[in-house]
Amino acid sequence: MPTLDDILEHIGDFDLFQKQVFFVLCFVSAAFSPIYVGVVFLGFTPEHRCLSPGVAEMSSRCGWSLEEELNYTVPEQGRHGESFSSQCRRYDVDWNTTGLSCINPLENSTGYGNRSSIPLTPCQDGWVYDSSGSSIVTEFNLVCEDSWKVDLFQSCVNAGFLLGSVYVGYIADRFGRKLCLIVTILVSATSGVLVAFAPSYLWMMIFRFLQGLVSKGSWAAGYILITEVVGPSHRKTVGILYQAAFSVGLLLLDGVAYAIPHWRWLQLTVTLPCFLFLLYYWCLPESPRWLISQKQNDKAMKIVDYIAKKNGKKLPACFQKINLEEEDGENLSPSFMDLVRTPQIRKHTFILMYNWLASSLLYQGLIMHMAMAGGNMYLDFFYSALVEFPAAFIILLTINRIGRRYPWAVATLVAGAACLIMALIPEDIHWLKVTVGCIGRMGITMSFEMVCFVNTELYPTFLRNLGVMVCSSLCDVGGILAPFIVYRLAEIWHELPLIVFAVVGFIAGGLVLLLPETKGKTLPETIEDVENLHRQENPREKIIYLHVQTQEVARSKCDLSLAQ
Repeated sequence: MPTLDDILEHIGDFDLFQKQVFFVLCFVSAAFSPIYVGVVFLGFTPEHRCLSPGVAEMSSRCGWSLEEELNYTVPEQGRHGESFSSQCRRYDVDWNTTGLSCINPLENSTGYGNRSSIPLTPCQDGWVYDSSGSSIVTEFNLVCEDSWKVDLFQSCVNAGFLLGSVYVGYIADRFGRKLCLIVTILVSATSGVLVAFAPSYLWMMIFRFLQGLVSKGSWAAGYILITEVVGPSHRKTVGILYQAAFSVGLLLLDGVAYAIPHWRWLQLTVTLPCFLFLLYYWCLPESPRWLISQKQNDKAMKIVDYIAKKNGKKLPACFQKINLEEEDGENLSPSFMDLVRTPQIRKHTFILMYNWLASSLLYQGLIMHMAMAGGNMYLDFFYSALVEFPAAFIILLTINRIGRRYPWAVATLVAGAACLIMALIPEDIHWLKVTVGCIGRMGITMSFEMVCFVNTELYPTFLRNLGVMVCSSLCDVGGILAPFIVYRLAEIWHELPLIVFAVVGFIAGGLVLLLPETKGKTLPETIEDVENLHRQENPREKIIYLHVQTQEVARSKCDLSLAQ
């Protein structure tokens, strides 16, 4: 009996229907970017200093300029660490005292001969922020001793990704791709709105975590749905372009954040349109592959008929029945021990886990670090997002010509080298720093996209879903670690996070070279197939020849039945 892929060859494997589904699902992918990296704008930390009662009145009375006010009333940088004393400490002086002089008031009126001998005290009355907009930092005073709470804000959404990936995958397999997509969109959009109205930091974190639990699931459900309604020859291209839609979302996020510099309004603006995706309940069909796997062949055939009509094709009579293609090893039950039991699969598991972690760490880390580099945050973000499009183009150009392993390894090594070079470039050559950072973003974007589909090519059929789930979970671990590495290590030395990223990238790129090349090889069906992958030199020719012959025979039989 024919399979769905056989039928798609006759009714269109990437025709009008598939293109329309792909187009509408790309909006889901684009809408995920504000959740994934929105902390750059939501958690922006502007220049700040302690609020000292009486300083504003004295400045007005004395007619000080802003420069004079800062010079007279703010501790010098570097006394207790770079910029810490000027941002997190204030002089222990009562500025409401009437006897203070307008010229050098600390030296002339306080009895201290040297300003460095004046005791400092923490910012007990809050901070003054040099920003016309607002962020969670300025509203909840997440600076100085509480600056780690910004890291936690981003880490909690990644923790949601990690925990949610397990049960969302179960929902997609148990209740269908379409229902999973609609439910996760609804919960994600609702929790996103609640984040915007959160009355306190704690409630904001709770709603942010809930959004993380489902938002990655909606992105993944869209990815699964579009790849299951196209033919095999288009799946990798569609998958890569679906991820490129995420890059479009980055550009849109940058423009919206520039126009709306207030975090609550920004959060609402990027969240409310997601409710429109609920219309997909009436626009999108269920995945026919999932229906077949659930033995709902009648429903699957109705969708197949709809696809044929939408594509302007007619379903041949010999394709009126359909079955789920049986795969070797389908009846085997996967276990976690299978991921480490045999030498090659064990090697694949550890290398893939590390590369998932490294890709996420470098990708999110570079975005955060470039945002705090001191230039124009919006322009730097725009440039670094723009280079993700050449990354997708290079992948499409190389994976079927050169292969997977070498472009993947080179891209990861380039990302690591870019991080190292950025750390060595002086701060005053900002344009060069941004340029090298963009090259690093392009490299790690390629690496991130390639690990997604290479992961599926290195496990046997019965173990594939478990292997991808376990390995990709390290992606979320990398996301949890990234903000702490970027913001905490930068307090020791601003470029220290880049050194860490460089080391992580070099190791990841080197490990990729230890994986077998999967270009031109059929997906492994058994553990033995995986163990023999590194020994196969060029087996694809015979397999393709036999496969084509089989398809020709099937088509001849179909044509014969139509003629009769």
